Amino acid sequence: MKRLNLGVVAHVDAGKTSLTERLLFDTGALDAIGSVDAGSTRTDSLALERERGITIRSAVASFVIGDVGVNLLDTPGHPDFIAEVERVLGVLDGAVLVVSAVEGVQPQTLVLMRALRRLRVPTLIFVNKIDRGGARADAVLAGIADRLTPRIVAMGSVTGLGSREAGFRPYGQGDHAFTARLLDLLSSDDDALVAAYLQDEAAVTHEQLLHSLAGRTRRGQAHPVFFGSAITGAGVPELLAGIARLLPPADDHADGPLSGTVFKIERGRAGEKLAYVRLFSGSLGVRDRVELRGRREKVTGVGVFTSAGVEPRGCAVAGEIAQLRGLSSARIGDPIGLPAPSAGARQFAPPTLETVVEPVDTADKGSLYAALAQLAEQDPLIGLRRDELRGEVSLSLYGEVQKQVISATLEREFAVKACFRQTRVICVERLVGSGAAVEFIDVAPNPFLATVGLRVEPAAVGAGVRYRLEVELGSMPYALMRAIEETVRLTLRQGLYGWEVPDCVVTLTHTGYWPRQSHMHGSFDKSMSSTAGDFRNLTPLVLMQALRQAGTRVCEPVHAFTLEAPTASYGAVLPVLGQLGAVPSAPSSHGRTYLLTGVIPAARVHELQQRLPGLTGGEGVLESAFSHYAVVEGFPSRPRTDANPLDRAVYLLHVQRRV
Repeated sequence: MKRLNLGVVAHVDAGKTSLTERLLFDTGALDAIGSVDAGSTRTDSLALERERGITIRSAVASFVIGDVGVNLLDTPGHPDFIAEVERVLGVLDGAVLVVSAVEGVQPQTLVLMRALRRLRVPTLIFVNKIDRGGARADAVLAGIADRLTPRIVAMGSVTGLGSREAGFRPYGQGDHAFTARLLDLLSSDDDALVAAYLQDEAAVTHEQLLHSLAGRTRRGQAHPVFFGSAITGAGVPELLAGIARLLPPADDHADGPLSGTVFKIERGRAGEKLAYVRLFSGSLGVRDRVELRGRREKVTGVGVFTSAGVEPRGCAVAGEIAQLRGLSSARIGDPIGLPAPSAGARQFAPPTLETVVEPVDTADKGSLYAALAQLAEQDPLIGLRRDELRGEVSLSLYGEVQKQVISATLEREFAVKACFRQTRVICVERLVGSGAAVEFIDVAPNPFLATVGLRVEPAAVGAGVRYRLEVELGSMPYALMRAIEETVRLTLRQGLYGWEVPDCVVTLTHTGYWPRQSHMHGSFDKSMSSTAGDFRNLTPLVLMQALRQAGTRVCEPVHAFTLEAPTASYGAVLPVLGQLGAVPSAPSSHGRTYLLTGVIPAARVHELQQRLPGLTGGEGVLESAFSHYAVVEGFPSRPRTDANPLDRAVYLLHVQRRV
């Protein structure tokens, strides 16, 4: 049987989870359709998901279409949980992007489509809710072509739009307008087909056109559009047929070298770690050993997803999603065997907010940290940050909804009540120029048995930290060289103002050490021999000197926003946008409403959301998403959580217990 790993993605409330339920029901994987409103859906298994009616964690379910076994991955639609979507995108063979026929293309729809196209994930588009009042077909199709991609083709027409009887009529051989649109879409890729059609229309069948369309869809060069309703089931059989016919099955490389990716971590009923792995090549069985973070660990259990749920197996093969037990050190993003082709590529912006978490009962401080550490396994981007000096724990967040979910999860699953301080934005520091510093062994004021010289230079935005050598790799033992690089990357998490320095080039310019020595007829003497600890302690001092010379600027995250509100409220909204530091573009009028786009500091988005209902009589709609970082006035600082290498006396007192 062929296999297909399919993702269902959408803006929140577009009907993504309802469509997932309908697909499972129509293929016989469910006996009854669950309801998001009633909290009875199969993929929203968390109690919190059922209560709130939103997807928080990605979920896997399976069904069969003919000779194709489909692993369906339901993903969150709320932007606060975009990290869950990112982890899923890299393991997909194809996707269905759900668009509401009422709201049309929304901000999260744009973000998702850009990511799918960057990764070249073959994608079908399903316009949902054609049975709802206010549903539009032609306007939504035009919006998709204008805002998402022009490479679309509607696979049918809608009947009874906006009523309970709404249906989907697929185009066939006799629909000449459909044939013309297909030929226009295929003309840039299949000259022979177009030439044959122009010579003799009868010589090219509807099946040949669909076969050519399937080829383009599988290469990510075309996006067929289906219409329907997940609630009534209209259009879903045609969508299922399109999934089986137009999307590519997983490559069958079961005999190849082992290659897979851990994309999800859960805990079982007994607290054991469960690693969800997409296998791209090879096979993995019980008692096999895999390399994880420098350790060899044994797989003690393998589960494979079927229509009935997770089925224990002795082995999982390429193309399957496996649930593995026994990998105690596994983390999200870890490669299993050879790295996957899409490993390491970020598709969405990191979190831009953070908050300090404190237990309501101080006796729960240890339990709180343990619970948050377990949640960080499931979502590494919450960025657990522990301040040993102040005894505080902070988290990175995408938004206020995520904070509410974490609070409820701590109380429900770990019996820990927590309170959160006011959310603040996460800034970054960017280098102004270049800087260099060096400290030599046995030369004051260097108290460590190590020589380290470093130069820092700015890098392009998004380039990350690049580490280079201007010394020979063999000039010192590898353990000492490794200690310098690891410490450089760790130290750059807190720059001159306490924020991370994300984009720079660090070059190692000088090294020196004293080899292992001892007194005559004596044992190893640490006081006259360099150790990795000497280099780990000296590197932060040298790096901070180089950063001081280069200088850094604090940059805050900025969001792009779209605001729709009644025309009468324009005069009240505009001054408030100015007070909040927003820069709007010229408004566009749409009858009784107007549309504003622009940028606003991330720190002010929540305040705008709170004030908008009063300014617009409850009719304003605001959508925002991270856009870029911009220099912020005043250069706000963040309390340091390290030994503070900016203050030499304090630092030496901390690491050496002396000045």
